Amino acid sequence: MATVDTLRNNLIDKLLTISNKEYLLALNKLVENSTIDNETVKLTGEQILMLQLSDKDIETGKLISQEELDNNDLEWLQGK
Repeated sequence: MATVDTLRNNLIDKLLTISNKEYLLALNKLVENSTIDNETVKLTGEQILMLQLSDKDIETGKLISQEELDNNDLEWLQGK
């Protein structure tokens, strides 16, 4: 998968070859209308509760390493 910089540079290279003014205007309008909003994401009560429970698990040390989780998954899969 291409990196963001590679994608951006490829697009710039392609844009430099376009001479159709209407096409460029349409692309410009598309880019202007698709700006990223920095709106705050509204969470539901359930999502907030889950995050609070996750914080509490972290505070009380109720954690599992990725390696332990992978081993548990492998055991479960082999038991099927």
